[in-house]
Amino acid sequence: MSNLPRPIVGRNKNLERTMNRLSSGQRAPLFGYVILILLYIAGNFATTTVVRMNGQINIGEYHMTYAQFAGVFSSITNICVIMLVVYYKRLGFITSLGLLAMQFPMLIINLFVQHNPNTVPGLFTNVFTIIAIFTLRINDIRTEKIRKHMAEQAVTDRLTGLPNRFACAEVLSELVKQGERFTLVSIDINNFKGINDTMGFDIGNKLLIEIGSRWKNIADSSVTGAPDFIARLNGDEFALVIRGYKTPDDIDRALEKYEAVLGERIFIDSYDLYVSASFGYAEFPTDADNIDNLFTYASAAMTEVKREHSSDHVMRFSSDLIKTEHTLMIEHKLRTALENDTIFFNLQPQFDMQHKLRGFEALARMKDEEGNIVSPGEFIPVAEKVGLVDKVDGTVFRKSAIFFGEILKSYGADITLSVNVSVRHLMKKDFVDEIRRVLEESGVSPKNLEIEITESIMIDSVDKALQVINEIEAMGIKIAIDDFGTGYSSLSYLNRFPADLLKIDKSFIDKMNSGDSPKQYVAAIIAIGHIMGFSVISEGVEEEAQIATLKEIGCDYIQGFVWGRPLPADQAEELVRQSVQA
Repeated sequence: MSNLPRPIVGRNKNLERTMNRLSSGQRAPLFGYVILILLYIAGNFATTTVVRMNGQINIGEYHMTYAQFAGVFSSITNICVIMLVVYYKRLGFITSLGLLAMQFPMLIINLFVQHNPNTVPGLFTNVFTIIAIFTLRINDIRTEKIRKHMAEQAVTDRLTGLPNRFACAEVLSELVKQGERFTLVSIDINNFKGINDTMGFDIGNKLLIEIGSRWKNIADSSVTGAPDFIARLNGDEFALVIRGYKTPDDIDRALEKYEAVLGERIFIDSYDLYVSASFGYAEFPTDADNIDNLFTYASAAMTEVKREHSSDHVMRFSSDLIKTEHTLMIEHKLRTALENDTIFFNLQPQFDMQHKLRGFEALARMKDEEGNIVSPGEFIPVAEKVGLVDKVDGTVFRKSAIFFGEILKSYGADITLSVNVSVRHLMKKDFVDEIRRVLEESGVSPKNLEIEITESIMIDSVDKALQVINEIEAMGIKIAIDDFGTGYSSLSYLNRFPADLLKIDKSFIDKMNSGDSPKQYVAAIIAIGHIMGFSVISEGVEEEAQIATLKEIGCDYIQGFVWGRPLPADQAEELVRQSVQA
């Protein structure tokens, strides 16, 4: 294809070979060509031999002369020349025509010199066979044109004439197989949608054609010092393959040429257009060792360039971009889940030390658009980072409270629903009003509701937090301090909060039985909680040995896998039913 540059001397021809393979058909093997010629020669020799033989052969009741078998061998030769034309196209046609033409002198001599009338069928057969192969060849030429046109369409972008995504993937696949170092560049035209919206799609299409032509000229001329390959993937997205470079600086210099050509005046239908592009690239095999990751990483770098709106329009992929890209993906899933109402809850049971059910903690869960569960360890930090955690909190609070209200009404259980509240959620102006609405809607009594807050509230906004918490407590709602010991709160702050429950973080429980010091640390937290009038619950209890230790040092409640994993609503209801019956 014309898009491919001439290779640098001494370089392999992977790009050229791959594109030629994509735009040409599959050819029959050479040994078949040789076999058909040999069969033709053998059949022709047999035909000539049996024509001259006298005598006959008896097959049952039939008596046949040897000459009558000439037609059989002649048909074999005709089949051979036709197969040559069908499978070997132009070469087979020329070969067949030559073989048939060589038969005419012999046939004419046999007919007119030796007066052998048996050669008349052979003469006419040759004439008709020549007509047949000419017909096949003419039809094949027409078919070849159609096939070639379709093959070019399959690997060519119809608008710009550049190779398309399929062709680009095939070229990359070939380079990967060869183990050759190269760089894939993902390019996106900046503000192209704005051009389409203000000037129309016709101007936008002409702009893409002009840009593609300019970049193609750079690739064809090899001014970058490497046999580049440019393709249009879709819309205003292009891909560039650079190889043959020696240092990363060579890549930057090459991309400067592709960027600089956009700075030149573009005049389309009386419009002066000035455009720029964002370039993100990744190198094989340094950054990625397969095509899928290479496309992903180059695209991630390009997306980050566009997001930053930097004057530097070029960026190489780094591992940090995967985290950014992953965060953006989770954020999209989170926003979609909030729109589609696919945020839901699980309930993890809490027990006293005699294994009596105290209540449940409502935990946020999420499904994406495909119905797959997204780990809370992924979406909760993103929700906090992008300011959506209050919406997640509110959704889980409302849904779990409505369910809990139905449970309390059905079974008359005196248990507690504990819900987490983030700093952002607690500080909302209408937070207290939201609690009142949920209590009214769900029918849950304030005494059966517990609000969990973290120590960070005490440091960040202690006065405002105290005001809100006092209002909540005045309603009869219990207050729990979550993850105690992991923050920086002082005892003076702790003493000011009207809390009911202190929750010991799982990290302390995990180490509790590893030595006397960790055990005494947990015992000290429990003692402080009791001195201040709080009940104490330990989170993340997973072993029977931990239960024994917590009983020994006076813990009031436990929560963890050892007695109860987070449960869906129906299983939580069954646990309540069993607890009431017991």
